[in-house]
Amino acid sequence: MPQIDTEFKGQTVITTFETSPAHAFDLLEALEAAYAEVISNQPGFVGAALHINDARTRICNYSRWDRREDYQAMLRTPEMRKRNAHITTLCKTFEPVMYEVAGAY
Repeated sequence: MPQIDTEFKGQTVITTFETSPAHAFDLLEALEAAYAEVISNQPGFVGAALHINDARTRICNYSRWDRREDYQAMLRTPEMRKRNAHITTLCKTFEPVMYEVAGAY
């Protein structure tokens, strides 16, 4: 399980998915399968967490990678391109943003 701390020099990616209550659990299952079957096996993967809000309208994904290039390479794999095409049908929008840890408490 990854620890959040300011010493981490890799890449943190936080992705927010906007969905509907009707699609929330299908989206969550698709993301869980992607992590279990593909993403967690990619070079540079450190760890991740999935969060869902009470209204079932947003899912947030927090992931950590050794390098930005590792995350980008994962996105370009044929398997993830296929899975992401399906994932986009389950959400209204999604936005991956790359971050640095600025503070941990």
